[in-house]
Amino acid sequence: MASFEIIGGHTLEGSLQPQGAKNEALQVLCAVLLTSGKVTVHNVPQISDVIVMIGILSDLGVEVQRIGERSYTFCAANVDINRLYDKELQKKIMSLRGSVMIIGPLLARFGFGLMPRPGGDQIGRRRLDTHFLGFAKLGAEFHYDAACSSFVVSAKKLRGAYMLLDEASVTGTANILMAASLAEGVTTIYNAACEPYVQQLCRMLCRMGVHISGIGSNLLTIEGATSLSGCEHTILPDMIEVGSFIGLAAMTGSELTVKNVSYDDLGIIPAQFARLGIRTERVGDDLRIPKQTSYEIEDFIEGSILTISDAPWPGLTPDLLSVMLVVATQTKGSVLIHQKMFESRLFFVDKLIDMGARIILCDPHRATVIGLGGSQRLRGGVLSSPDIRAGVALLIAALSATGRSIIHNVEQIDRGYEQIDVRLRAVGAEIRRME
Repeated sequence: MASFEIIGGHTLEGSLQPQGAKNEALQVLCAVLLTSGKVTVHNVPQISDVIVMIGILSDLGVEVQRIGERSYTFCAANVDINRLYDKELQKKIMSLRGSVMIIGPLLARFGFGLMPRPGGDQIGRRRLDTHFLGFAKLGAEFHYDAACSSFVVSAKKLRGAYMLLDEASVTGTANILMAASLAEGVTTIYNAACEPYVQQLCRMLCRMGVHISGIGSNLLTIEGATSLSGCEHTILPDMIEVGSFIGLAAMTGSELTVKNVSYDDLGIIPAQFARLGIRTERVGDDLRIPKQTSYEIEDFIEGSILTISDAPWPGLTPDLLSVMLVVATQTKGSVLIHQKMFESRLFFVDKLIDMGARIILCDPHRATVIGLGGSQRLRGGVLSSPDIRAGVALLIAALSATGRSIIHNVEQIDRGYEQIDVRLRAVGAEIRRME
């Protein structure tokens, strides 16, 4: 396994270009299975999760061609669904939670889908009920095959239906959207996720020949098509990486510019960092984070302690709470971080406490951070990355800390951040990868 060696305490300067959005990439790559036509996708992030997904498509029989540094063409004319029983392919599928989104397209086009129990970050219970309940509404039969630990769905014909999702699941919405794209008649999805990446998937499906209304809302209406054509699609910049760079600038007292962020798709993210006292400036479609020697947490109007929590879009994405928690350790004031969705995502705070942070872990979902106001910097330490988002939060903490830090298990960070060590060195960070 690889590790990062970091000498913290350096001020950074320059500009960073966000990669293509990981969460969008996994959705649109699965969507290529809906058509036998050629699909071209641009701004594909070169991260391990996406590379695994491309490998899964290739193993299923999708013809994959890399036509540029971050551009690919896909042709799913010769997909072999019997490959789903291949043990090596099943291992790949199990290693990547986002691979659950191959089921919707396969079910819609071939009438069958098989999914070994997926892997991914160990951040708490992440149920798949929404996906399979949605498929059942469209007429699919579902059962769990305990012998091979796999979910199996099948249908002779999918038919449009009205459904009210039990949760606004992003991957669940995407999966059902793709299945409904080739269903007979009209499908209505209420309580749909409406993140920009789901909107992007909707627009891609429309270019392929589906008619979807309500894009950007939580009520989607899909008129299924008999067949879909190829298309061209460009992935948005990753809002999670943009937010991570905001936190990095604040923690290191640096001035950084994040280029081409698709500002209008950032939603509430800049405003939530502003509540921690971090200023940002929009310059065209770039985001500038000016240098600040200190920043102070806002209180609520009535004077109570600030609470920052995750919520379905347009609320704050849960993927940024780990970064915001780290930033709060050096603010002036106190804040309650409430991670509602996952019950294990805050368990990395013990590592921050060892670095000198003042944090009270109230329960699996809540942590109170008493900001040090810059009076006492974090100190370096030996750390290990438990998941993608906690990993990059610890990386930011180490870059701001005094002394030397080692972060082990950085393969977790590589799953979501493309060549992060190379890009950080370009703005002045002292970081090196040790294999």
